[in-house]
Amino acid sequence: MKHKIFEFIDKKKLEIIEMSDYIFDNPELGGEEYRAVGLLTSYLSANGFKIEMPLAGLNTAFRAVYESGENGPSIGLLCEYDAIEGIGHACGHHMQGPAIVYAAVSLKEILKDRSYKIIVYGTPAEETFGGKIQMIKEGCFKDIDVALMMHAGPTTTTDVKSLALSNFIVNFHGISTHAAIKPEEGRSALDGLLMLTNGIEFFREHVKDDVRIHYSIRDGGGPPNVIPKFASGEFILRSYNRVYLDKVIERFKKIVKGAALITETEYEIINQKSMDNKIPVLSLNKILMDNAEHLEAPCIRPPREKTGSTDFGNVMYLLPGSCIRVAFVPEGTSSHSEEYIQAGKSEEAHRAEVLATKILAGSAYDLIVNEDLLDEVQKEFVRNKNM
Repeated sequence: MKHKIFEFIDKKKLEIIEMSDYIFDNPELGGEEYRAVGLLTSYLSANGFKIEMPLAGLNTAFRAVYESGENGPSIGLLCEYDAIEGIGHACGHHMQGPAIVYAAVSLKEILKDRSYKIIVYGTPAEETFGGKIQMIKEGCFKDIDVALMMHAGPTTTTDVKSLALSNFIVNFHGISTHAAIKPEEGRSALDGLLMLTNGIEFFREHVKDDVRIHYSIRDGGGPPNVIPKFASGEFILRSYNRVYLDKVIERFKKIVKGAALITETEYEIINQKSMDNKIPVLSLNKILMDNAEHLEAPCIRPPREKTGSTDFGNVMYLLPGSCIRVAFVPEGTSSHSEEYIQAGKSEEAHRAEVLATKILAGSAYDLIVNEDLLDEVQKEFVRNKNM
């Protein structure tokens, strides 16, 4: 049966590639991915999936459902399709949607005698505000037992960890005066911001090794002969453990308050976005990698122990999930790069696209037909989250 699924995908190979190339040639920023979403949902709708769009208050988010029988496992297939401002699809997101929708339809067309549900979630703006975060707040993903994704990369692998992240804008408000004539009457917002950054440098000594704190000054307040009444900075805090990161954030907020007290300024903290760390499920990773090895995917490597931050981490914090990364550029190549752009429509990219479609479909098939496999995945998720 799995061989028949792969045969179906091979017959659709040129369609998959054409869809991927179209999205690559028409890059759209997060929240504006109308062409990509129109293409993906039109294909799903034409093949018997029920479409809900817009979704969760996002115009370019969607949910597509196909159900065979009753009370079967619910397999979630998630895709991104946003580009990066100024450079286009330098992260390979143009491959995700086609791989996901053709994997979903291949299961629907071939697997007729089983009870199961396939739910495709279109998730916008991963590169910017993180669409999955808002979708979770609006109740999405509660209807799936497992979440699968694909991503193009320099190796074929899966991930073990990702960094939880919280992003803040901190604004300081002071009193503006002439810096030479009446400095005593001024209260420098920039001093407040600099005191905060100085406090963070002392704070670094008292956090766990995996904590990362980055910052930059967005607005320094103006010319040096005027005491600035406004200054703004952006701060990113990360850790591989969301629970511990939340404790770090509480201490960070105390440093902000302290900086304001020292400089007699006022402050506001704006939470831009928060991404959770992935809860690793190695048994689910193995299902994806077993299919990748069976299909002889290129440059197979062990799971990545540490990665950056993604809103897919928020999904994987709630339920079992995994993302198969399929090689299409030389090992060691960084994403968000010109190399990714140059390879976006290459023969290697097209091969990776079709392979990813098969790996996702094959893995979903394994989870549908083997109840013990899905049970093992769900039990491991619960164990790991409670650690």
